[in-house]
Amino acid sequence: MKWLREKKRVRRTADEANAVLDHLSADLKLHWPDRLKAASDTLGTDAGVLNFHALPDAQKKKLPVTDAESLATARKIRDADEEAFRARMDAERTFDDAEKQLSTRLAREGCLKAIRSWELREKAIRKSEEASMNVPNHNPEYPTSIIEDSRMHSNTRPGK
Repeated sequence: MKWLREKKRVRRTADEANAVLDHLSADLKLHWPDRLKAASDTLGTDAGVLNFHALPDAQKKKLPVTDAESLATARKIRDADEEAFRARMDAERTFDDAEKQLSTRLAREGCLKAIRSWELREKAIRKSEEASMNVPNHNPEYPTSIIEDSRMHSNTRPGK
């Protein structure tokens, strides 16, 4: 029955952690170089599969010009983001099941899955940071690690 008393706090903490990671990821992507943004946008078309030769000429002209390295980097980042998202949704389903069944065991499992999803999200964010740092037009005034920068400036932890 402890789960009934603690479930709101656990969910709130998980939601706060997800919000922080979502904000970090979005903020970092705002600082991506144009060629990485263009590559990411290209991958976003048709679920990441782009048959350039099958497109009408008008659409070909609208597509951003990207290089193979930027496309490969964007694909790696997208794949890491998707893996983290799948883990997050799995944790959410487990939390929902725990609530329906009033199961402390499932709640613990959901917590472990949530922690794993955060680790995967941080891994994706680090890949994104690394890509931003390895470009010729990188802004040196941007923090070297957005995760570390946010931890140093944060006075509170989620759930505290």
